[in-house]
Amino acid sequence: LCSIVKTILLCNKKNMKNNLELQEDVQNAIKWEPSINSSEIGVAVRDGVVTLSGTVDSYSKKLAAERATKNVIGVRAIAEDINIHYGTTFIKNDTEVASEVLSAWKNDWEVPDRQIKVRVENGWVNLEGEVIWMFQKQAAKNAITNLTGVKGVTNGITLKSESKDTVEKEDITRALDRNWSINGHDIKVEVNQNNVKLTGKVHSIYQMEEAGRLAWNTPGVNHVENELAVL
Repeated sequence: LCSIVKTILLCNKKNMKNNLELQEDVQNAIKWEPSINSSEIGVAVRDGVVTLSGTVDSYSKKLAAERATKNVIGVRAIAEDINIHYGTTFIKNDTEVASEVLSAWKNDWEVPDRQIKVRVENGWVNLEGEVIWMFQKQAAKNAITNLTGVKGVTNGITLKSESKDTVEKEDITRALDRNWSINGHDIKVEVNQNNVKLTGKVHSIYQMEEAGRLAWNTPGVNHVENELAVL
């Protein structure tokens, strides 16, 4: 038994990326993002924790750098220290930013704008309200990430499903199995009426968030507890 355990530990250690290898992988992933000048983003790595630093000229570029990093296998957590500087030409006050947020929502059919409230403080947009579907919550944020003047978004929108039926565990497990990027066998799904809990292991932050998104998209789900471990 001891020899078997030792062999497993040695194999896991061999498969793990060291800090320099993971740093190079993250840097290359950021280079492949067409919207980002990779020289603007600094990457530091320690034991699977990636720290992103630097200065960019839009919130969407900041998100793109984070997204590229999440997709890299071996990244267990991200510490984000990227600043946004629009320059003096594009300075907007909070009232102007709030007005543009409302206009962007009116042009997006996925956003139930009458159910969402927006508050802007020093360029940071805070969203509140209640919607039925997870995609509506995500759409409310996605619609404003490219707006000039936005420095960050706190999405405090909550979900309240109209469905009173108990969520079926099989619906979620089948959705996980259909997804090409996830190994559904590594994920345990627990359902308690309209609440879902995910446990198990995945290999990237992207996979963890994708599993949570699929669970949220299941009709009737009111809450998802995503406890997946990134290994």
